[in-house]
Amino acid sequence: MKKLLSLWALLLVALPLHATPGLSHQIAALLHEQHLDGVAWTTLDEAGAAGFSNARTRAPMRLDQRVHVGSVAKTLVAAGILRLVSERRLALDTPVARILPGIRFDNPWEASDPVRLRHLLDHTAGLDDARFWHVFSAKARADGPLALAFPAGSQLLRVRCRPGTRTSYSNLGYTLLGMAIEATTGQRYERYLDTQLLAPLGMRDSTFEFVAQHADSRLAMGHFEHGVPQPAVPSYLRPAGQFTTTAADMGRFARFLMGDGQVDGRDFIDPALLRQMGEPAGTEAANAGLAVGYALGLRKLDRHGRVAKCHGGNGVGFRAMLCLFPAARKAFFYAVNTDSETADYQRIDALFVRALALPPAPPAQPVAVALDIAPWLGVYVPSPNRFDTMLLADTLFSFVRLTSDGGGIQLRPFQGKTVALTQVGSGLLQAPDKTLPSHALVASAAGTRLLTNGTQTYQQVPLARMVGLWTSAGAGVLGLVVVLVRGSARLAAWRLSRRDPLLAPYAGALALLLPLPLFYRQPLLQLGDMTAASVLLATVTALLPVALCSGLAVSLRRKQLGADTIAMLAVLQAALLLATWGLLPLRLWV
Repeated sequence: MKKLLSLWALLLVALPLHATPGLSHQIAALLHEQHLDGVAWTTLDEAGAAGFSNARTRAPMRLDQRVHVGSVAKTLVAAGILRLVSERRLALDTPVARILPGIRFDNPWEASDPVRLRHLLDHTAGLDDARFWHVFSAKARADGPLALAFPAGSQLLRVRCRPGTRTSYSNLGYTLLGMAIEATTGQRYERYLDTQLLAPLGMRDSTFEFVAQHADSRLAMGHFEHGVPQPAVPSYLRPAGQFTTTAADMGRFARFLMGDGQVDGRDFIDPALLRQMGEPAGTEAANAGLAVGYALGLRKLDRHGRVAKCHGGNGVGFRAMLCLFPAARKAFFYAVNTDSETADYQRIDALFVRALALPPAPPAQPVAVALDIAPWLGVYVPSPNRFDTMLLADTLFSFVRLTSDGGGIQLRPFQGKTVALTQVGSGLLQAPDKTLPSHALVASAAGTRLLTNGTQTYQQVPLARMVGLWTSAGAGVLGLVVVLVRGSARLAAWRLSRRDPLLAPYAGALALLLPLPLFYRQPLLQLGDMTAASVLLATVTALLPVALCSGLAVSLRRKQLGADTIAMLAVLQAALLLATWGLLPLRLWV
């Protein structure tokens, strides 16, 4: 009965001015089903709101509610750059180092392929993405210099693949674009974009300036799961995700992106540039024939039986999506004020796609197949992966396998469902739920075999290498369990003496638990700061190999070579693996 009453309450607050009752009811029901708090939305022709703007006060979400949109801000920053390009104040192929002389990329291809403005817009600069401290920090200021995101010695500007060849999503790249705007205009990027982009477009309810709930009663409260409120916080990466807007303003923006680039009858952004948004070019994937991918602030997606140019976003307490269908002159935008790890936001996307009543996609045309798939079968790892600090984890757990049973091709992610692929061209593969080729097999300039879906590239690696890594990691975990179990058993039996070779390794393993209470007591947004918890974590992880070596030395001296020694060696080799990949000692603030 309580669930029925809650659903009825949601339906009552989901009837905004000018909304389609049927769509509003479906959205409200979906919010309830997915345990989301509220949403503001528009389909250009119609708009609405549903749910609650604040889960604690039960205030209804209103049509004019202001919302945060996370990375959807990148599309607007890209539009600001394209405005400067249209004014000939910037050029897409200008090396970034010319615009920002204080920035030094660690780019092995600098002589022939410097990082250009276009590469930042397209996420093809090969840069790392955000570190812990970029996102989880209480030290970021709303008016801090953008250069603080790139401290000296951080290796954040290391280029991991030839610029322009592969997509690797990077919030750092769009932070550099904000700096490029400031260097070109002599103004804070927020001020320039507010006055020179948003105001001409009539988006007077939007701003790039930091807006907090306590300063704006119209700003919806952000939430995590279970209605836990999360007020807005400043970020080091503001251009990549800081933007406050309304559904109506985003509708105006969508119409402009699908228009002729004019404002009040005057040229504002070159329409050729607007058409290039979401049309990837020059990458290995695009050259292989994939039409999906990222370009100039939008990503071409093939989902729910339709092809769209979209940008999603999630920030502190919000999820948002902007999708354009230029051929049909239709679009939708929504912002949900809940950032949930369990909700299926794609069901919201699918609901809007159905509501737009878009024409069906044309059937795929058969293409002659001329590729022997046998050499391409095997294991692939991300190349590059998104977060450089997670490279080892992504190699171990985000790999995919390409297999064939003689009658078809299967893509088998380690984390995810197997996808059946069909050859639709020389090196082009298509998933059954797609209207366009979804993957491509590419031979890189260096001769390595690649598998790409347009936004993520995987490199084929020898199975022996993967087996070695899996064995090393597995042995380390098993060895740590053995040290803890055998050490605890001896401790319980009062047999863990100072002369026991297992004493130091056991103490070192137990010490790994010491930071947990401190992390539990500190706010989540301090996870990337140098706090007592993070310093203690770095200390105990650094001391673990020392403790293991001490135990091994005692074991060798006393000639007690058995299960304890094997377990200590297993943990030590895993610790060396972590150190080789930059994860030991574990420092969350770098």
